[in-house]
Amino acid sequence: MTIHLETERLLMRDIKDTDVQAMFAMDSDPDVHVFLGKKPISTIEEAKKIIKNIQQQYLENGIGRWAVIEKESGAFIGWSGFRLITDVVNGKTNYYDLGYRFLKEYWGQGYASETAIASLNHGFQNLGLDEIVGIAEINHTASNIVLEKSGLIKRNEFIYEGVLHNFYTLTRTEWQKLQNRK
Repeated sequence: MTIHLETERLLMRDIKDTDVQAMFAMDSDPDVHVFLGKKPISTIEEAKKIIKNIQQQYLENGIGRWAVIEKESGAFIGWSGFRLITDVVNGKTNYYDLGYRFLKEYWGQGYASETAIASLNHGFQNLGLDEIVGIAEINHTASNIVLEKSGLIKRNEFIYEGVLHNFYTLTRTEWQKLQNRK
């Protein structure tokens, strides 16, 4: 098992085939998908496909969403990290998108912010990324708060799949300035 990041409360590791039940529990929950197009999955096979797609990102791009494991319980509580986006979104392509998704029972505990900050630090310090992007539906208050709290800067609003979204970025230079203020 490859552990990529460790925070005070969490481990972030490669998603494994054995995470399928937890992935299914998370992605079949309609509440989890309220701001994700309202398309929860309905079968274990779909969860397996999601895992295979994430694992393919590891192979093709050396990066992908990572399983988030709660240290205290050892439980898979969601995923967080980067995904290389090659489609054109808001006039941008070939960028690293910061994302996170958690099982509902773990919402509101600061895990998204904790993993987002750890991911940003890793992306700039260890991966040498020049810019990281975050996107959230404009009405998804919690996700917008996480992106802003982690240091990303709202650049504009845009329509994606018929829904208004906020578009955030953080450059390496901006991240370094944030680090110097700490």
